Amino acid sequence: MAANWHGHGTTAPGEAGWEELVPGVVRRRLPHWDATVGAVRGTAGVLVVDTGSGAEEGAGIREGLRGLYGLPVTHAVLTHSHFDHVFGTAAFDGAHVYGAQGLGAHLAGAREELREDAVRHGMAPDAAGESAARLVPPRHGVSVQLTLTLGERSVRLVNMGAAHSGFDLAVLVNGSGRGTGRAVVFCGDLVEESGDPQAGPDADPSRWPQALDRLLALGGEDTLYVPGHGAVVTADFVRAQRDVLARRFAGS
Repeated sequence: MAANWHGHGTTAPGEAGWEELVPGVVRRRLPHWDATVGAVRGTAGVLVVDTGSGAEEGAGIREGLRGLYGLPVTHAVLTHSHFDHVFGTAAFDGAHVYGAQGLGAHLAGAREELREDAVRHGMAPDAAGESAARLVPPRHGVSVQLTLTLGERSVRLVNMGAAHSGFDLAVLVNGSGRGTGRAVVFCGDLVEESGDPQAGPDADPSRWPQALDRLLALGGEDTLYVPGHGAVVTADFVRAQRDVLARRFAGS
């Protein structure tokens, strides 16, 4: 499917590679696996959405955001459990790390599984082993939803249940406190634009279409939806992908 968002954003000033979606909200497509990371500027710090595929990549994200905003990363939110979205968390020492309820315990016990998956997808064994060993599981679990206040912006973390993975979480960034700006939803891999949605052994395909229904209800029609991989999309794209998944996994 082709992306259907025509306001492609701008490169955020101060640091190459960051695309400004609305003022104070950026995202970046990382190399290798085309995973997306996002960030929200607060008054005293930055919230990052996903952390990259390794400690070195995470450090680059951290320093890039400091160069962009002049602020430390104080919060890190993990949208799901896969290595290309969580292995960089070790770089955010001192940040409050959030994930869906149960993700922390899962990651703590899945280091070898994640290492093997990273190697299977092309990561060098030494790098995969180091990243797995240094992985920092979230200490803050979101059972239903949680709202974080970052100055004039509020960020809502919503547990989406099992769909693409066993621990999917969406991040809704409202418009600014002055009532301006479009909302943004970071979808994790519940939505993928640069390729077909991937359903691995930890997916629950029968629940995936319903998770996208919830995602659409969370964001609404005018919201910008940020996939875990690929270009920013609109509600129409999410709705079309929901219908594809419903047909693909009918009866599963």
